[in-house]
Amino acid sequence: MNDSAPVLRSLEDGVLTLTLNRPDALNALNAPLVIELKAQLESAARDADVGAIVLRGAGRGFSAGGDLREGATPRWHGDAANAHEEWRDSLRGAMEASRLLHQIQKPTIAMIRGPAAGAGLSLATACDLRIASTTAIFTTAFVKVGFSGDFGITYFLTRLVGTAKARELMFLSDKLDAAEALRIGLVNRVVPDEALEAQTMAIARQIASGPRIANRYIKQNLNAAEEGRLEAMFDMEATNLTRTRLTQDHAEAAKAFLEKRPAVFKGK
Repeated sequence: MNDSAPVLRSLEDGVLTLTLNRPDALNALNAPLVIELKAQLESAARDADVGAIVLRGAGRGFSAGGDLREGATPRWHGDAANAHEEWRDSLRGAMEASRLLHQIQKPTIAMIRGPAAGAGLSLATACDLRIASTTAIFTTAFVKVGFSGDFGITYFLTRLVGTAKARELMFLSDKLDAAEALRIGLVNRVVPDEALEAQTMAIARQIASGPRIANRYIKQNLNAAEEGRLEAMFDMEATNLTRTRLTQDHAEAAKAFLEKRPAVFKGK
């Protein structure tokens, strides 16, 4: 492992851990970090050995958001007339990191200690689950620097906490501690700081050791449910459950149930 890489990668027991690795800058997002995160997620999508993904930050924070000194997107190289379009396209490309976290066909978990702000919060909200340390602090931060929000914060925050609370958090940019984040549904669990890694990895290993084909379709169903019509959701659920009924994992689970033993899933 290259300890100086902008994103560190570790795969164990089917759990891929991706660590944002700019601890001296509270893991603020710049172009090299976002490019590497996208590459790692694209690779994970093709890797049959990956059953779950944990996203974390190195050091004392998850991510302070976009690095205002460097920017999370490459600088444009054209003339002033094209600057706006080039910057927009560059930012849109960088935001694929959030789309991948949300749409990759493997469960994703944000492990959060310390600050999760701005685009760092966006990345966390793009994940399927968020496990927070008691030290975690959350803030949208965008309005404080005159920005409207990026990396999917508008989409994800609204669906997690509801439109009224999302508007409050975006307009006022209050700081939330872990207990308040749990109360409003921004995070799934809050654990003592010293137990954060152990408990997050236990959840990730439980998911990774489960029926991976079923997990893939569960995530597909849940993502579609955010916008889909009821009839379309019924159709998708029926199709996907039929697909999982034909898997070896389902046959093993049924056999294990009858034999009163834990199932051993192989992702087939």
